[in-house]
Amino acid sequence: MAPALTAPAPGPASRRSPRRGLPPVAGLLVLSPVCAEYLIGYDQIIGRPLELLSGLLLLAPLYGAAAVLIREITRRAGRGWPTILLLSAACGLAQAGLVDQSLFNPGFVDDPSWDRERLPTLVPALGVSASHVLNFAAGHVIWSFAAPIAVVEACVPRLADRPWLGKAGTGVMVVLYGLAILVFFHEHTRDFMAAPRQLGATAALVLALVVAAFALPRRRAARPGRAPSPWPVAGIALVLLAAHQLIPPTWAGAVADVLVLTSLGGMLWWWSAREGWGRVHALAVGGAALLVNAGLSFAVEPLGDVSYAAKYAANAALLLAVLALLAGARRRLRGA
Repeated sequence: MAPALTAPAPGPASRRSPRRGLPPVAGLLVLSPVCAEYLIGYDQIIGRPLELLSGLLLLAPLYGAAAVLIREITRRAGRGWPTILLLSAACGLAQAGLVDQSLFNPGFVDDPSWDRERLPTLVPALGVSASHVLNFAAGHVIWSFAAPIAVVEACVPRLADRPWLGKAGTGVMVVLYGLAILVFFHEHTRDFMAAPRQLGATAALVLALVVAAFALPRRRAARPGRAPSPWPVAGIALVLLAAHQLIPPTWAGAVADVLVLTSLGGMLWWWSAREGWGRVHALAVGGAALLVNAGLSFAVEPLGDVSYAAKYAANAALLLAVLALLAGARRRLRGA
């Protein structure tokens, strides 16, 4: 989702201070799981602040550590957003297909809404739903990883293209992510295990995405013309991402969803090679993603029994927090 879909020039390692990198790492550790799980407000704990906070102890290592590692690996390699997006797709597919196996488990959520979304586009021979594939893939790439990375990098523009962690810090992230994978795998595969062919196919796709992430050229040729202003970019991203979230889970909807996502990706790819495209555009797209889910959360019916007064209060608090975060990030970019 973002700036320069061309690769940035990596900053000298000697100019990176591990201490300066700790605040953005902490921010990404928190923002990634909040965007992935809390912002849309689907869980029954949405109106329970203490449970939301305690949930971060498990979700931050699973989502946040993965986001930090995706960004750290990309920036250390001197690469840009194509690599971030492909690594995000690999991590998201691994989580949905190999770790919690929600991609294949027909009883993953004990709620009628799970079948309403899954069954209309189910491919019995593969044991997967086309709607779920699109939602899980886009959800992880955009909301779990790419949008949080874009927003946090905008908050620290002078460090945005540099590594944030040393070897020890990176090792800690690897350990946290590995432990989270073990915990979630154990929790979700006690009563269900995907078929070997499903696991094998998923692992092969994950490997292919990782290889593609580093096979792409580091830089792209510039295109003629100037990039549009960040405001229309944000508006287009807002409309298309909202459409993605609202498209019904039918085969016609799946086709429309592919068109919506490819249209957004194609426009960003085209514009990002033009003069004037920069980090503020990345913030515009990432911020639009956060605002879409924060806004739609008021219309989402959570799973299980909830206090709707507490739910709407939590939705409003998260929306205000997103607005404040985006305003602060824009000020930091302007100052830089």
